[in-house]
Amino acid sequence: MQPFPSHPFDDDKLKEECGVFGVIGVADAASFTALGMHALQHRGQEAGGIVAYDPETGFNSARRFGYVRDNFTSRSVMDTLPGSLAIGHVRYSTAGSKGNTAIRDVQPFFGEFSMGGAAIAHNGNLTNAAALRRELIERGSIFQSSSDSECIIHLMARSIQRSVPERMKDALRRVEGAFSVIAMTRTKLIGVRDPLGVRPLVLGRVGEGWALSSETCALDIIGAEFVREIEPGEMVVIEHGEVQSSRPFSPAKSRFCIFEHVYFSRPDSILGGRSVYETRRQIGVELAREAPVDADLVCPVPDSGTPAAIGFSQESGIPYAMGIIRNQYMGRTFIEPTESIRNMGVRLKLNVNRALIRGKRVILVDDSVVRGTTSRKIKDMILDAGAAEVHFRIASPPTAWPCFYGVDTPDRDKLLAARMSEDEMREWIGVDSLKFISLDGLYRAAGAPEGRDNASPQYCDACFSGEYPVAPSDQIENGFRMKAAE
Repeated sequence: MQPFPSHPFDDDKLKEECGVFGVIGVADAASFTALGMHALQHRGQEAGGIVAYDPETGFNSARRFGYVRDNFTSRSVMDTLPGSLAIGHVRYSTAGSKGNTAIRDVQPFFGEFSMGGAAIAHNGNLTNAAALRRELIERGSIFQSSSDSECIIHLMARSIQRSVPERMKDALRRVEGAFSVIAMTRTKLIGVRDPLGVRPLVLGRVGEGWALSSETCALDIIGAEFVREIEPGEMVVIEHGEVQSSRPFSPAKSRFCIFEHVYFSRPDSILGGRSVYETRRQIGVELAREAPVDADLVCPVPDSGTPAAIGFSQESGIPYAMGIIRNQYMGRTFIEPTESIRNMGVRLKLNVNRALIRGKRVILVDDSVVRGTTSRKIKDMILDAGAAEVHFRIASPPTAWPCFYGVDTPDRDKLLAARMSEDEMREWIGVDSLKFISLDGLYRAAGAPEGRDNASPQYCDACFSGEYPVAPSDQIENGFRMKAAE
């Protein structure tokens, strides 16, 4: 069962990966965790789960389909999760049963080891999970889910180390790809990032306790103080109020996902010491410099295009306007739409401000073009409202390659930019002009003034460049061709 069937507008967006949150040393830790998960809901809406520990009742868990607000607010649920230590996870399936989520795939996962129980929650994607799974099954492991994250539990179970953190180190040295993992034992909260630091993870202080989160916005909601980012390749173990750090992996050059700046993270979060909102606004500034056009209005495609549209307007001097209005409340109204309703497509979620648009030359600013189908629908809506011209400006380079590090992207042959040139895309979408920000422009907006080649740190931009920092071995085994092989 898929609890929230996809909508025509959402089908043409890259799906956020997952979000993780954990807290230790505070009363009613599960409630703090639910608040943190709520702040991270944009990273995954399919399902969520919490595991908490209390000395009297042991480990307790709750896993549910749907939104945090619908599942982790009632006392009947939260009273079953006592204790001062808890971790949580919000899920969008990037590995396992995509579109057919089973409750067994919902994290956090829990395992009993010889030294006691442990639960883990994972944001990212393991690119060698299929090979690991085959190996583990051949050696007797019995998997309960289709998730790549369960490999970590089985690898920990086979380790001969005597503590959970050491077993985690053993396990994570065997995996490839991207991972930000939080884990808990009876007394410890653990956080670890892969050596390239592809996915975010931050540390916060809440009273006398500590919190780990995918983003700083989740620290804000619980009143926690942002302390620092967990560094690429770092493991922190928090116990008895103390934070201990170690480096269990070989050093590697950081390759943080640049699309976190473009789309995935909330605009009120801080990444790499930079405001996500400010980076997105600066993307619009760079776009206006790189691809100017005479027009009457700059309009965002809500909501992710808004900061870039503001930046474009400020740099170009063209007025900013809300030419497209988003229906914020359609989520539950059309869970099971009839075919006639479904054919209305994007109009269920977006509507044009006709009085504003009529007769105007309009610049639409969006975060990305994936399949291009929604761009065509939005263009039709703007023209139907009487616009004189429609120009698209895209706040990321052309998405021409799939991501294998925790983002749900279509196969390469479904990506518009993999099949067409920019001019062919413009003609196919049917707009007067179409321009994407350059990769150098995106790097400049993200704080690398000399562009991509001289950027420090270097980002993971594989979805734009086809240059994968970790070879997706499972995909190559299934026939995926890397850029160098073309």
